[in-house]
Amino acid sequence: MAFHGWKWLLLLGRQNTLAKVWRSRRGSPSLCWKRCCHWSTGKSLDPEVRAFLEENTEVTNSGHLTPEIRLRLLTPRCRFWREKPDLWPYGDPFWAIYWPGGQALSRYILDNPHVVKGRSVLDLGSGCGATAIAAVMSGASQVLANDIDPIAGMAMILNCELNHLNPFPITIKNIINSEAGNWDLIVLGDMFYDEQLADGLHHWLQKCIRIHQTEVLIGDPGRHQFLSHSIRSQLHKVIEYSLPEHTRQENYGLTSSIVWSYQPSNSLDNS
Repeated sequence: MAFHGWKWLLLLGRQNTLAKVWRSRRGSPSLCWKRCCHWSTGKSLDPEVRAFLEENTEVTNSGHLTPEIRLRLLTPRCRFWREKPDLWPYGDPFWAIYWPGGQALSRYILDNPHVVKGRSVLDLGSGCGATAIAAVMSGASQVLANDIDPIAGMAMILNCELNHLNPFPITIKNIINSEAGNWDLIVLGDMFYDEQLADGLHHWLQKCIRIHQTEVLIGDPGRHQFLSHSIRSQLHKVIEYSLPEHTRQENYGLTSSIVWSYQPSNSLDNS
């Protein structure tokens, strides 16, 4: 099975599995910088995992919206583009795909550095870490990347190295439904692919906004699960980007990606 077949599973069926993991891994009772489980240097990476990732991904900055950012991704020149998915020794590599919502968020931050400059930023479901990297490049005072996959965390460190950045803190806990963190800005892309997970995100983001007046930006290319969710009525369209041809081909006809500002009118009035 070629990676295109594998990616189809990631886009459809296997995302249900990932959504269950997000729902089942409860966050800790509080979230703050000092308590985050994170890597701070590449030396903490397992040498075997590092070698595997370096051997089985390609460094690229083409075919997506942010050529300023170099990333390790799975491409047609990688062995596992052709290998059977079951031969990949770790969890499904969602992080090895630069999803359209994340591309739009990263492009927007790079083009509008004032959005993050001097602010604390949480990149939720960070994946390859591109949006967190864009925030660092644009002058954010603090950046925390969050993903439930520890291999994604390791890949983010490698991607920081590629872009000559000191690794930012990375937490691999599920922080959805945890105590609302005091962030100036939360960014998340391509997270609304499961109704129950979307409901949890909706509730938690509202909580962050109500308690801390957090700003929330969401990147999504217009998937049905996102546009049909009740959160859609509380979003303001910020900007829409036309996707590069390579990204269009990888995402089965999606032609653009949008950055949305989440502006609930009554955030958790009954919570």
